[in-house]
This record gives sequence, C-alpha cells and structure tokens, in this order.
Amino acid sequence: PPPPPPPPPEVVCSPGPFIVFFEWNKSDVTPEAASILDNAVTQYQSCNNAQVMLAGYTDTSGTPKYNLGLSQRRADSVKAYLASKGIPDGVMTTEAFGETRLRVETADGVREVQNRRVEITYGPGSGQ
Repeated sequence: PPPPPPPPPEVVCSPGPFIVFFEWNKSDVTPEAASILDNAVTQYQSCNNAQVMLAGYTDTSGTPKYNLGLSQRRADSVKAYLASKGIPDGVMTTEAFGETRLRVETADGVREVQNRRVEITYGPGSGQ
C-alpha cells in the first residue's frame, strides 16, 4: 500500500510581540501598522482565543501625564482595529505606559519613532 500522507503541519500560536508604530502625537493606525495588525490577527487564529495584551507607549516629548493619556489612546485605537477584524473584545486588555519602558533610551523631550508604539502579545502572562 502507499505510505500514509504526512501529517498536516502543526499550527503553533505565535505569541508576538507584534509592534506597531505611530506618528508623533498621533494615535491613529497607519497603513503600515494596519498591515502588521492584519498579520497579528491571522496569527491569533491559531492561538485558541488566548488573552491579548495591548501595551501603549510614547516617546519623551510632551509631559509624562499627557503621554500616559496618548499611550492609552494608542492602545485603544489598536484594540478597536483588532476588534473590527474579529478578535473578541472580551479577550483584549489595554495598558498604558506613557514614556516609561522606552525601546530606545533618549533624553527628555526627544521625538523617537521606536518609542511611539503599541506592543501586542498573546497568551497567559502577556504583556508582563
């Protein structure tokens, strides 16, 4: 008899992080970010409805208080985008870090694109 067919490839959940960047002082999802988020949605489908952590960040331009709010708006806009693509609202949690946890260390008042971001992670303990 012919050999059995090979088993289908195992689908593995990629926990991320998926990172999207923002323009200075903006919280809207850019076309580049949308492309990354669409990939994140595709990856999520193999994660068995895992928890989704959305962590928002800013650069150091602006006051710490303002940046905390801006980082929350960024996380919220990513959450709305992901929800529009079918990720259940109830599995998503947002957290705002403002200008703490910089990806690229800078002095205060520096506009650094790598720090203006939202990081998306999946699974238990996401975003820690």
